[in-house]
Amino acid sequence: MSRPSLVALVFVAFVAVSAGAQPAPAKKLSKQEAALHKAAKISEDSARVIALAAVPGATVKEGELEKEKGKLIWSFDLKVAGNKGVEEIWVDAITGKVINRAHESDAAETKEATSEAKLKGAKPPVRKP
Repeated sequence: MSRPSLVALVFVAFVAVSAGAQPAPAKKLSKQEAALHKAAKISEDSARVIALAAVPGATVKEGELEKEKGKLIWSFDLKVAGNKGVEEIWVDAITGKVINRAHESDAAETKEATSEAKLKGAKPPVRKP
């Protein structure tokens, strides 16, 4: 790792820790999720720090490891106080680079959650307006 990259990574970690980044809670993984976690080179905690550094003042609403468009990514929905919707940040689970950032309205987020729940065979989450 080059010196500027190392300095940037240390800075990102410092900013996230300063902003109150908290480690993700432990959960039981399915076999498929465990395989994804084994393939990831970047931990969830590290990806969370990177995502929070990309959106100053945000808090993590939820995060998950998934395959999107052929890439293994950590996807985080970040909430900024006073703003409607969430910022969705994708962190490459191999390189640690932010590869996508998009604003999702509350309606789009609810639609996405309902669609994902149907794919997983679960009841869709109930979201309050």
